Amino acid sequence: MKKIVSTAEAPAAVGPYSQAVRVGALLFTAGQIPLDPKSGQIVSVDISEQTRRVLDNLGAILKAENLTHDHIVKTTIFLTDMADFQAVNEVYSGYFKQQ
Repeated sequence: MKKIVSTAEAPAAVGPYSQAVRVGALLFTAGQIPLDPKSGQIVSVDISEQTRRVLDNLGAILKAENLTHDHIVKTTIFLTDMADFQAVNEVYSGYFKQQ
């Protein structure tokens, strides 16, 4: 059975999808963009700040299900400028341990 997951600590979905869906022991998240959960506005034009916001929002969704970034198996990132790749990876390294 699936469970729709929603928390006020992350921005509401901006499309016809949920913040996350839990099916058994699996949690599927979708559509995380750099919105501040309180204002609903994009946090900055700076890619590092945007990446931190996305990962913090994701963390809030995970926390709602008693999970952490350590439970993540796969992520997909869409960049509009590949010049941002290094900055995104630098931020990611603070959220994910190498294994």
